[in-house]
Amino acid sequence: MNPNDTTEPRSNNSRVLLWVALVLVLLGINGVLFYLNQQKGQKNEDLTTEVKAKDSKLQEQIKQYEALKADFERQSQELQALGLSNDSLEAKIAIVNADLLKLRSFKANSFSLAQQKMFKQRALNLEGQLRKKDADIAQLKKDNETLYTETNSLKERQNRLTDTISTIVRANEDLTAKVGVASRLQSENIKIAIITSKNKEKVDEKDEYNVKKVEKVKVTFNLARNDVSPKETKAIYLRILEPDGAALYNLSTGGGSFMVDGQESFYTQKQDVVYDNSKQKLEFVYAKGSEYKKGRHTVELYESGQLMGKANFTLK
Repeated sequence: MNPNDTTEPRSNNSRVLLWVALVLVLLGINGVLFYLNQQKGQKNEDLTTEVKAKDSKLQEQIKQYEALKADFERQSQELQALGLSNDSLEAKIAIVNADLLKLRSFKANSFSLAQQKMFKQRALNLEGQLRKKDADIAQLKKDNETLYTETNSLKERQNRLTDTISTIVRANEDLTAKVGVASRLQSENIKIAIITSKNKEKVDEKDEYNVKKVEKVKVTFNLARNDVSPKETKAIYLRILEPDGAALYNLSTGGGSFMVDGQESFYTQKQDVVYDNSKQKLEFVYAKGSEYKKGRHTVELYESGQLMGKANFTLK
């Protein structure tokens, strides 16, 4: 046998074993790489899941704070509608806005668990304050409604009272007016005479006299009984009107002016008399001091600007 024949098969076997070993090494390396890739993929998948969870939590937190902001702004508007302002409420809105800015600045992978807990707890505190403020506003609205009802009721009572007072005032005014009318004095038994230059008094049943003989005019009358009129000093006025309607008056003989129906009028003479409801008799004697006019003259008697009675006489 040739010794070379034995060496060649051994050499071939060694090559085969080497190739087999090489293949096994490669397979081992591939297995390790495959395992590592698998681990890496799982880790990436877990990381992605964690990021998504954090992002979900972040978005949920942002929505919660946006809802809080909307509710606080609603409360502010409700208070303004009630005519109230609340600085602490405005401060809470500022806090929520600041937290929203922080939340929106976070990236999902930077929103830590500690931060999640902190913002969640702050949100819970704010929600508690929000509920309390809602309860306060609800009570304010209820109180306002009660106050509105009471105010309306009070206004109605006031209106009824005002109407009642107005009715009483009108009744009193009517009564006062009636009493005023009823208390007016009236004259009775008006008599007109003349006094001549010889100081003789003449009375004519027809009240007609010769103008040339008249020196003075004498007017007598009684104050009629009136149980309503108070017993007090009364101002009694005499007006003698000439045929043309002009009143005879002279300041030196007691004449002057007074108000009749809201207008200034002249009177011939005036007396202040204490009225005693005894049908007391009064008289006026007037001297013109110059010749009288011919024609129909009118005598008017007034008390406090109200006509008491009148009569006529004629001078021929």
